[in-house]
Amino acid sequence: MSAAIVVAWLAIHVTGIFFWRWGLSTIPLAIVIVIVQTWLSTGLFIVAHDSMHGALAPYRPRLNRAIGATCLSLYACLSYASLLPQHHLHHKETGRAGDPDFHGGDPSLGGWFLQFFKTYYSHGQIIRITVVALIYTLLLGAPLGNIVVFWALPALGAVAQLFVFGTWLPHRERETPYADSHRAHSIDVGPILSLLTCFHFGGYHHEHHLSPGTPWWGLPSRRRALAVRAADRRAVEDEA
Repeated sequence: MSAAIVVAWLAIHVTGIFFWRWGLSTIPLAIVIVIVQTWLSTGLFIVAHDSMHGALAPYRPRLNRAIGATCLSLYACLSYASLLPQHHLHHKETGRAGDPDFHGGDPSLGGWFLQFFKTYYSHGQIIRITVVALIYTLLLGAPLGNIVVFWALPALGAVAQLFVFGTWLPHRERETPYADSHRAHSIDVGPILSLLTCFHFGGYHHEHHLSPGTPWWGLPSRRRALAVRAADRRAVEDEA
């Protein structure tokens, strides 16, 4: 499944940037493709995220790192080496002052997103994106507009998708208290919508914090397993 995400993303990326021809008849299709590519860009980040937890290729850390670094580079020239310690710090200090994903004092959607954006986007990343764009345009002859539409827009859309469904909704304070010290909620959506919004990292976010080593596709079954364990514990307590 991870390979399918990467291959599909690459197919759209190459076709859109280097071979797309614009016309009135192609605009509706381009809109659909950008939406699909936004979802696939989110998928690239989720594959890299699984690699950070060793869930992509268990017991093969070099392969995990190589695939994760490649996915982040394709997605938006992000640095795996920089994101890895930040993400593990998020799990260690979830919802507290040391959490790099926390809102830093402004829990509003806009304020929290600004904090999130500043944490994960650097001048080095912008330089790398610029270099790639120059290679695409000056050496390979790609139209700049195609780069913006089929790479920049999906990447920015994925940032919003990852933040809203993977950070803000699961970790914001609600009237309902957090279930435990993980300070994470699972969004109340069905499995299909959970997959479409953030590859299950919204609908099953609490389960992810309970079991970080479970890959994205295993989170629904992980919830079922946890529910069975809880039911068994209650049955034992009732018998006692």
